[in-house]
Amino acid sequence: MGLTGYASLLGLLTIGGYMLFTGSGEQFNFGKFLESVSPYMWANLGITACIGFSVIGAAWGIFITGSTIIGAGVKCPRITTKNLISIIFCEVVAIYGLIMAIVYTSKLTSVSESEIYTKENLYTGFALFWGGITVGLSNLLCGICVGITGSNAAIADASDSALFVKILVIEIFGSVLGLFGLIVGLLMGGKAQEFS
Repeated sequence: MGLTGYASLLGLLTIGGYMLFTGSGEQFNFGKFLESVSPYMWANLGITACIGFSVIGAAWGIFITGSTIIGAGVKCPRITTKNLISIIFCEVVAIYGLIMAIVYTSKLTSVSESEIYTKENLYTGFALFWGGITVGLSNLLCGICVGITGSNAAIADASDSALFVKILVIEIFGSVLGLFGLIVGLLMGGKAQEFS
């Protein structure tokens, strides 16, 4: 932990100690914070994280793989078209995030402010938030994994074309991680009802 981390920890401990010893420690109530924030905000943050992290993962993977394909394609032009499959695997990661965002958005319905803070609506908001975080982060890591593996596949294919299929199998296994995130997101959001 760097200097900034220690300074932040010291600041939090100072403020927490002051609140505790002056008798105002109950002002910081995390449960009250979770219940007072609109479930719409939690759901929309989850949808945003789902799309955002998935697109960042896909872009990162495409950047890693694409730059390697272009660089290795200078020395060995035959690899450029064959290795575009790695770019497609990276793009699928963004599509997973988009599909889940559409599924989650279908659960958003208009509810009056007096009826929004029910247990069911809070559950839906939290389920969509954590589902979006799960799908987004798994797709972010999947995009990086596929990008690095695709980069290595391009380099290996440039040196020996017999290695391409072997590394492509490993790349497919990396791509399945995003599909696992999509399935977990479906399970998390599946029990959440529409806002009512």
